[in-house]
Amino acid sequence: MDIKNIGIIGAGTMGNGIAQVCAISGFSVTMVDVNEQAVKRGVDTIGKNLARVLAKQKITQAEVDAAQSRIKTALSADALKDADILIEAATENLDLKRRIFADMDKIAKPGAILASNTSSISLTTLAAKVSRPDAVIGMHFFNPVPVMQLVEVIRALQTADATFEAVAALAKKLGKTPVAVKNSPGFVVNRLLVPMINEAAFALYEGLATAEDIDTSMKLGAAHPMGPLALADLIGLDVCLSVMEVLHEGFKDSKYRPCPIWREMVDAGYLGRKSGRGFFRY
Repeated sequence: MDIKNIGIIGAGTMGNGIAQVCAISGFSVTMVDVNEQAVKRGVDTIGKNLARVLAKQKITQAEVDAAQSRIKTALSADALKDADILIEAATENLDLKRRIFADMDKIAKPGAILASNTSSISLTTLAAKVSRPDAVIGMHFFNPVPVMQLVEVIRALQTADATFEAVAALAKKLGKTPVAVKNSPGFVVNRLLVPMINEAAFALYEGLATAEDIDTSMKLGAAHPMGPLALADLIGLDVCLSVMEVLHEGFKDSKYRPCPIWREMVDAGYLGRKSGRGFFRY
């Protein structure tokens, strides 16, 4: 399938990042969110990100202008009826994603691919609720999307070979490296990464060390570029909790049990960088 027009549902951190890399790679993009404020924030973020890249002389003003001209916005998914691929980039919530996929299934033209940027939710479950399950696939980008090179391409049990091949080819055209992943809770990266972050949370919860010393230990002792608790703040504590709950429920294994500190902090609104406070203050 020749993908030219890309629809993105969600103008938040992941959605606007995906829109940016698609537009800079020459694709026509329509980014949709539920209200004008959310869309404006997404567009403003793209503008700031492109300005930073321009300042580093990694891109020209003409390329910035061309990329921004390729991005359209809308408040209804109806605007995506001509998209060759629709990428859902909403909050990590199964019920919400099911509703979005039902809408995408009704709106999308015949032959369009229905993709999800989910970081942990079953693609097989999402595919089972639409009339074209063979066109459903996971396209999991990593934050920050313009910087991170990996895309997990996740096959639902129902995903057709042609769907997988088209999405893997698209990832390469976006300058990313696709890896083929079977459908399983957390896929590859989050199945390995989030339990490590969870263990860091347990170390803090048990008073083993301060948040600063836990992160310093992993940066200097394991050569991690960022400590696990600072990384949790970047990802979002609510997102980390959602992934842990998916892992715990999916595998029925106590080693994936979320540390109690996650729920306490999420209930307090301490979500990390996006709220100004998580394990650290911003």
